[in-house]
Amino acid sequence: MRDFQFPGRSPVRATEAIAATSHPISTLAAIEMLRAGGNAMDAAICAAAVQGVVEPQSTGIGGDCFVLYCPAGQANILAFNGSGRAPAKATIDWYLDKGFSELPKQGPHSVTVPGAIDAWCRLLEDHGSKDLAEVLAPAIHYAENGYVVHDRVAFDWAEPETDLSADEHAARIFLPGGKAPRAGDVHSQPELAATLRAIARHGRAAFYEGAIADDMASRLKELGGLHTLEDFAATRGDYVVPVSTSYGGYDIHQMPPNNQGLTALLMLNVLSGFKLDGLDPNGAERLHLEIEAGRLAYQDRDRFISDQDHVSVPVEQLLSRDYADRLRAEIDPERAMKHLPKLKLPGSDTVYITVVDRDRNAVSFINSTYYSFGSGIVGPKTGVVLQNRGSSFRLEPAHPNAIAPGKRPMHTIMPGMATKNGRVVMPFGVMGGAYQPFGHVHLLSNMLDFGMDPQAALDAPRVFYNDGAVEAERSVPAEAIEGLRRRGHRITAPHHPLGGGQAVVIDWEKGTLTGASDPRKDGMALGY
Repeated sequence: MRDFQFPGRSPVRATEAIAATSHPISTLAAIEMLRAGGNAMDAAICAAAVQGVVEPQSTGIGGDCFVLYCPAGQANILAFNGSGRAPAKATIDWYLDKGFSELPKQGPHSVTVPGAIDAWCRLLEDHGSKDLAEVLAPAIHYAENGYVVHDRVAFDWAEPETDLSADEHAARIFLPGGKAPRAGDVHSQPELAATLRAIARHGRAAFYEGAIADDMASRLKELGGLHTLEDFAATRGDYVVPVSTSYGGYDIHQMPPNNQGLTALLMLNVLSGFKLDGLDPNGAERLHLEIEAGRLAYQDRDRFISDQDHVSVPVEQLLSRDYADRLRAEIDPERAMKHLPKLKLPGSDTVYITVVDRDRNAVSFINSTYYSFGSGIVGPKTGVVLQNRGSSFRLEPAHPNAIAPGKRPMHTIMPGMATKNGRVVMPFGVMGGAYQPFGHVHLLSNMLDFGMDPQAALDAPRVFYNDGAVEAERSVPAEAIEGLRRRGHRITAPHHPLGGGQAVVIDWEKGTLTGASDPRKDGMALGY
């Protein structure tokens, strides 16, 4: 139990249903959808649509999504890959012949075709109970009538002002008066409202064919992109088989490659060989072991993870116990490893949503446009912010993640699910671009090794190894910082808080739900 004399909040507890998102308006929309008779899938898609309006820097219909879903709380997990693909003309030779050494972080060549709307429509048709018009109605309302900009949203919005000002259409919509809105300002997106209304009336085809698709494809072509209307029309997501491992008596499930979820499972396998539960959860010894396991796992992430439709990824070998033993043997509990290459891992903006309903349908749902405001390109007539997922591709012909026509890039956004004895125990997710595998492991270890409730586990101090140094939040104790330095780590301060996150724990014996939402974002968990 937390000390009520210190800042913080308790987890949310309920019996019927809980929704947890990174924005209060989104959480409320999900709860209202549930109380109107919708199920967890209806509520999650409703919340994602709202967040595409009220957190425009983080997500939107011009991005991608991944979903793990447990109908009736059973462990037969359905996984949906809603990530988009490179244009059919995007050959590696085209880029090399034009003198590119890497894919740009923004601009038309960073854009993959958005997969979110296809995913929403497929999932709603297969697993929802409400129609698309009802599910999108709250998002349409806020886009048309305005919404109040929340504090973390304003903090994130201010940073990419220069990037937004480079695109006249982005600047017109997202820099009213030439500046990013501040906390407490009211902002609206009428072009996006009209786009959402067309999708609500005509479904998936309204986005991938006709005027909306033409607006996006024409703008990309105008800027030098390779995208065509045929690329948009061909977009389809896929049901896939999750990848899994066991940790602390629970089965942990992630999306398969092209998703980076495998990275978290690698970390868990390595850490399972250490006795963590007797350590200080915020101490140097525990944090050091987590850092070193992460460095090893991220090295393999960047070596192997790619689109399995194009490249064979050795998933079974990477998740084997023998492989975990070999990696673990490289870790010295008293010294930082010196032989690993220095990885530069970009952060990004994402929204994670989890909903569990009265029937214990459990949804783990993540949606993103990657960097803040994605590619920086906005459809002139549609108001759609286009993602920059293509920037994750490599321009090294022999690399598994090399760009190719119709290929999906290595993808950072990753929903998580924990099960035990054939039933779901916790849908969960941690945001933050490349930080996400590390965040998943830190959350799970906080709960399974140290007995924290989900809110305390999300609140806890965080570190992350990036670009040759350990980024340590200000909440990390001074003695832990000194202990990490003694082990050879260089310590830096992150510019942003490390990630965000949500989780819902299902107690089948008591018939209760316990929800949590990360204080690093504006959001909240609500239940009834």
